[in-house]
Amino acid sequence: MTHPISNEHTPVQSTLVVEYRLRCVAGESASVKAEGIALEQTVELAGDCVSDAIREEWVGEVLSLSELDENLWRCRIAYNPALAGEELSQLLNTLFGNISLKSGIFIENIDWPVAMLKAFGGPGHGIEGLRRHLDVPGGLPLTCTALKPVGLSPSGLAELAFAFACGGVDIIKDDHGIANQPGAPYRERLAACQAAIERANQQTGKRAVYFPNATAPARLLGERFAAARDAGCFGVLLSPWLCGIDSIRWARDEFGLAVMAHPALTGSYFQSDHGLDPALVLGDLFRIAGADASIYPNAGGRFGFSVDTCEAINHRLRRPLGGLRAAAPTPGGGMNVRDAPAWIERYGADTIVLIGGSLYAQGDVTAASKRLLTALGR
Repeated sequence: MTHPISNEHTPVQSTLVVEYRLRCVAGESASVKAEGIALEQTVELAGDCVSDAIREEWVGEVLSLSELDENLWRCRIAYNPALAGEELSQLLNTLFGNISLKSGIFIENIDWPVAMLKAFGGPGHGIEGLRRHLDVPGGLPLTCTALKPVGLSPSGLAELAFAFACGGVDIIKDDHGIANQPGAPYRERLAACQAAIERANQQTGKRAVYFPNATAPARLLGERFAAARDAGCFGVLLSPWLCGIDSIRWARDEFGLAVMAHPALTGSYFQSDHGLDPALVLGDLFRIAGADASIYPNAGGRFGFSVDTCEAINHRLRRPLGGLRAAAPTPGGGMNVRDAPAWIERYGADTIVLIGGSLYAQGDVTAASKRLLTALGR
């Protein structure tokens, strides 16, 4: 099987090329570990149990193996894209399924086949679609905040939604921890908050939107999407690592909803020697699955991402990628109002500024939101 390679990490024509960083312990062979990955992630058999025909068509091919440091290696393995079968769940299984149970294996980069990108489709709206709907021209950042804390009633959350929308915030989303708690059931909260946003828009003449947190068990997910669509919501918040990455594509294709993806649980994969690069998950994978915006913890906030990591996520969300629409980086996790202009200067205007606590801390969230927009040149 021929495996063309892209040295510039852009889509190749026919194969899925995955770049792994391998940490080898004493007595462990890098070449044996690499070949083991190629077999484990495809046929799950020892090499001498695989026919030549199966090996040629289905077994991953180790393209290169180079030593980086003592006991540290980089290898590139090419896979037949048909292994994924145009299913996002099987794509994740092919990338990191069984080997997630091993150690010392870290995925650094993926060269995506053009046909695979086309099959998965990417954002339904993307940055430009969000801008059009919100009537915010290019060159200006979008803004977002979260309704919180858990424990407020639907009317209490709706009051906050109205106040933020009157202050000019573009996207008012549920906090990802607000789901279907007895004090604010999903449908009641959805109706109250969407009505509050519509009332604020009538008053201000703007186009703020409400993104309810639709994350749910599989048996309820479709109902939540349908309820959001029927209530007039433009989009929803989803935690794809909780409810399945294909939930993004379902919301896009079956319900026409924009999706803001939340990174809950993904941090378990971001270890230094084992897992996946954050930019691959929160950038490439969320975008390919259809997220229009991807939330990540900004540098200097509560979670410790570096500026380099944040900029790598931004790049993967917005870079040319097989014709997919660009998605909007959404840095949050403790961003302060006073620092927002500097972050936009660094990250670029095609970014959504997600600020919660720093607005709440000012007391009057409408006035605080107006000050934020003024600081951002809005």
